Formats: sequence, C-alpha cells, structure tokens
Amino acid sequence: MAVGDEPKIRITGTPNPNAAKFVVERAIFDEEGRSYFEPPAPGEDRLAERIFQVRGVRALFLADNFVTVTKEDDVGWPDIIDELRETILEELASTD
Repeated sequence: MAVGDEPKIRITGTPNPNAAKFVVERAIFDEEGRSYFEPPAPGEDRLAERIFQVRGVRALFLADNFVTVTKEDDVGWPDIIDELRETILEELASTD
C-alpha cells in the first residue's frame, strides 16, 4: 500500500464506556465475526494478537470492517487510542 493510501479509521463509542469501535473504510474480514476474551493462539489471528499487546486491552470483537476493543477499567482511552489505531493500520498494511 502506498503512503497516503492507507485506509482511514473512524472511532466511535459504544454504550459501554470501556469499549470503542474502530471502523475501517474497507472490509478487513471475509468471514463471520470473531470474539476474543484473551489473546488468540500464536498464528491464529495476527491482528488480534497485536491488539492484545497494547496495555489494557481486555477483549475484542472483529467483523466485516470494524474492530471493537474493550479496555480495562483502570486504563484511559487517551492512553491507548493512538497506539490501537496505529496497530490496526500497521497490521492491515502488512496484509495488503
């Protein structure tokens, strides 16, 4: 993917203040959604593995063109939101 061609990510809230939805402007999954309440087995889902490496991530739901991240209560969104966005973009770029 050329510089400047990376997909845009829109971040929206959810009814749960500890969850945020990272909506990508293109599809990122061809299959049904997946939920994780702990990191997946190595090699099972590289994007989920990388997101769980961000301090404070408690759970994930991945589907179609979005990733919903649930964080721990003691971690603030300002502390992790940029790292989560970058992690998603980096992983998407590595699969293109």
